[in-house]
Amino acid sequence: MNLFKTVVVCVAVVAICGCDRSQPTPPVATNPTPVELPESANSIGMKFKLIPVGMFTMGEGDDAHEVTLTVPFKMGVHEVTQAQYEQVMGSNPSRYKGSDHPVEEVSWDDAVEFCRRLSALPAEKSAGNVYRLPTEAEWEYACRAGTTTKYSFGDDESDLGDYAWYGVNSDNTHPVGGKLPNAWGLYDMHSNVWEWCQDWYGNDPSSAVTDPMGPASGSYRVLRGGGCSLYAQNLRSAIRRGVNPSGSFDFSGFRVSLSP
Repeated sequence: MNLFKTVVVCVAVVAICGCDRSQPTPPVATNPTPVELPESANSIGMKFKLIPVGMFTMGEGDDAHEVTLTVPFKMGVHEVTQAQYEQVMGSNPSRYKGSDHPVEEVSWDDAVEFCRRLSALPAEKSAGNVYRLPTEAEWEYACRAGTTTKYSFGDDESDLGDYAWYGVNSDNTHPVGGKLPNAWGLYDMHSNVWEWCQDWYGNDPSSAVTDPMGPASGSYRVLRGGGCSLYAQNLRSAIRRGVNPSGSFDFSGFRVSLSP
């Protein structure tokens, strides 16, 4: 299969998340057929999937619009963990401590600084890796992983517990990768922590766009995915939120991306 042929995806809705309680029997994936995308790792052990170019419908309802991504990119398989954040930044601001839990209570400014410092590590500079936050379009495209449903696994909310820690099965963060991944091998796209994106927060475009970068300016930056205290209606693939980039709160985290 040519991993870089156009992939057509579609919309989902908007929501928010939730995280800790029981330890159920490991779930079995039943919905989208997994696609084996190329995987790589960097000098501090962060894993990445190479996401192919493609088209998809972003947003929902009156805000739905066609997006074309013409450049492949690498997306973090997991949210940045507390151990990884501390290794690069020298501190751990998280409320819910755990080395393999996602880092949280980080601002957009903190996440961007992490990307800058990670890119400056000798091994990363030698490899030519320049890390950044994903654009909002890249984030939703990667979350959907070729699906057109409310969630990356389908429309049935009863399946959410197989893929996410949220208000029904949890009340704090959990180790990354503890639930099933989406069809492209990305974990915790629904819940655990909100994830910062590169874009300023603004209204969705009214027509088709190519490689969108969001508004040129604004007051808030985009967060995606939902946090672990939320419920199913707030954890759909299209959920978005705008927050002051210098602010942080419980369950504000991120994952990183880069160009191959």
